[in-house]
Amino acid sequence: NSTIVHKLLLSLLSQASWPQGTECVARYNFRGTTQYDLPFNKGDILTIIFATKDPNWYKAKNSAGQEGTIPVNYVQKREGVKSEGKLSLMPWFHGKISREQAEQLLTPPETGLFLVRESTNYPGDYTLCVSCEGKVEHYHIVYKDGKLTIDAEEYFDNLMQLVEHYTENADGLCTILIKPKLEEGTFAAKDAFRRSGWALNREELKLQHSIGKGEFGDVMLGDYRGSKVAVKCIKHDATAQAFVAEASVMTQLRHNNLVQLLGVILEEKGSLFIVTEYMAKGSLVDYLRSRGRTVLNAHSLLKFSLDVCAAMEYLEANNFVHRDLAARNVLVSDDNIAKVSDFGMTKEACSTQDTAKLPIKWTSPEALRDKLFSTKSDVWSFGVLLWEIYSFGRLPYPKIPLKDVVPRVEKGYRMEAPDGCPDVVYDVMKLCWSLNAFARPTFHMLKERLFNRLWR
Repeated sequence: NSTIVHKLLLSLLSQASWPQGTECVARYNFRGTTQYDLPFNKGDILTIIFATKDPNWYKAKNSAGQEGTIPVNYVQKREGVKSEGKLSLMPWFHGKISREQAEQLLTPPETGLFLVRESTNYPGDYTLCVSCEGKVEHYHIVYKDGKLTIDAEEYFDNLMQLVEHYTENADGLCTILIKPKLEEGTFAAKDAFRRSGWALNREELKLQHSIGKGEFGDVMLGDYRGSKVAVKCIKHDATAQAFVAEASVMTQLRHNNLVQLLGVILEEKGSLFIVTEYMAKGSLVDYLRSRGRTVLNAHSLLKFSLDVCAAMEYLEANNFVHRDLAARNVLVSDDNIAKVSDFGMTKEACSTQDTAKLPIKWTSPEALRDKLFSTKSDVWSFGVLLWEIYSFGRLPYPKIPLKDVVPRVEKGYRMEAPDGCPDVVYDVMKLCWSLNAFARPTFHMLKERLFNRLWR
């Protein structure tokens, strides 16, 4: 029986001990055979508590907090989606290559092998190149009025929809599309998320109403298997690739003060959904502004600061730079835990980035000037975020025109302490705002210097 063999192979592959906190996704239904077992359904997310004496069984808990033993060969360990190459929604898209280059890539000929390139004769259009019976056919994809078409009969919103259609039906082409010719160095995002245990079932996600709007799409309140979730809904267009990158980063980050990814849904026909835990009280900046001094005391402000610092210390230890740390990108849970979110600009340390979309008031001078990002540039932003917290959500650098902020900062200007801000907190802000990045403290030092002195 192939199923039994498959389970045995999984068991052999799973002999290495999984540490406490390891996340797993159920591959099969399990009903349990003793009172100590934890029943689960395919697709459930389980967290390892500890390994039992039997290497084939673990003590684990489910999302509802119920605990019990589980068989290791029924679950798949969730792993970070990493790739030395580029995760792509369209790995068969080769950009600006010539007709001759496309034909070389589709050699040796294999019927149904295909790629898409930008049209050389019609700028703005595309060309579908298909190997068929020993030769390559080139089909002009016309972009007109926001739609794509080959035959002026079937119209599509994007290339993914078009390719999906012709993988199911030749519909006038010489053959159906069978095998994509991947661009060198790219990997299919959908396959990568599925292999790593992060693909969710669209049929189990119920979208409810909008709870926010981002630059690239709506954020919806959703229900996944009876639990409230937040869902970023992104159409497959030029912006979707950025969200794939964000989701892949989130699979590698697991900390109680980081908004946790629950999974992704990549639909062939339409949309990309990034499903995260639901943060009932919204963004920290809105929470500060709406509650104000009458509700939030010094303990509350310090607790939010501690939460953010813990998250950033974790990123620092794992060599990630957030690059967009601000109170608007921190969310607050129903039990008042602050969690850092919005990892769209997060990358491994020591890499450069286009500064065109950077938030000037929160970004360090060297990052704006030289495109140099590091944990120390995040520390600068943390100083601004502290100022936001202790000013109850005021916009930084009040009354200073945006164009004047950077010149004044580079000449030594620093914001004054917010009303009622403890001196020790303001001293930390100023340390974070050292023009010499190397002189700024680490997040670990910040916690030691500031929070250990204030936390009682």
